Amino acid sequence: MVASMSTTPSFDLASWSRTRLQQVEDALGAWVPADAPAGLGDAMRYAVLDGGKRLRPLLVLAAAEAVAGDAHAALRAACAVELIHAYSLVHDDMPCMDNDVLRRGKPTVHVRFGEAQALLAGDALQALAFELLLPGDDAMPAAVSAGLCRLLALAAGAQGMAGGQAIDLASVGRALDQAALENMHRKKTGALLQASVLMGAASGQPPEGVTQTLADYGAALGLAFQVVDDVLDVVADSATLGKTAGKDAASDKPTFVSLLGLDDARAYAQRLMERALDALSRSGLPDTQALAALARQVVERSF
Repeated sequence: MVASMSTTPSFDLASWSRTRLQQVEDALGAWVPADAPAGLGDAMRYAVLDGGKRLRPLLVLAAAEAVAGDAHAALRAACAVELIHAYSLVHDDMPCMDNDVLRRGKPTVHVRFGEAQALLAGDALQALAFELLLPGDDAMPAAVSAGLCRLLALAAGAQGMAGGQAIDLASVGRALDQAALENMHRKKTGALLQASVLMGAASGQPPEGVTQTLADYGAALGLAFQVVDDVLDVVADSATLGKTAGKDAASDKPTFVSLLGLDDARAYAQRLMERALDALSRSGLPDTQALAALARQVVERSF
């Protein structure tokens, strides 16, 4: 059973998120440069600012609070993971990948700035993410910086997000079984979501065993996010999603809906949410309400 600490209905996620989202927006606004050469800064800021759910930064901050981590390190980690996410979207939307024209309710970066500038903006955002984790002063202990960089690099690289995207591109038109589909999405989508949780935990010193339970939470939530994304691609419209609806089916990509059916995919997302909540219960942490509420939001969202 899931402990009551993870399911307290009085927790106000909207109020909790509002303050933290403002912190993230202010920090991103300050740290993503406007003065990069030849208009590159404009493309970088367009890709990151004024849009997105910011789920990954919220997971970082919620996990950091759960383990009483360092607030400054957590904020830098939250912004770094969002920069990696933003760069991945810029590159994924390009004609050589998913060839999409709408993201976060506005034209994609390559549509607005051209393909070459979009490619460079993504490259620069990726580099900036690691720069934030290595501030070059005494803002963060070296061991914390190194640990955060390693978590982010592993999640973004060949065994994480980039590897998952490679599998995704190679799987167009192919029938994948559930194990193969889950392997792809644990890398492509889940790795960065799980890393967000682990980076928040790494901003503190969690008790022995807690990191593994938070990893279990992040793994279940990351997969649930993708299952719901596949459902929404079928049932929601482009205006609601802020991106092109029905793109997976049109591209003949394997999805949880095409494999399981709509109702079973929804049921699977619910089971994954319960798995995430159970992991929080097993963590023994005194306050996981924000993490629990974020897991519920992921499964119950409509966009």
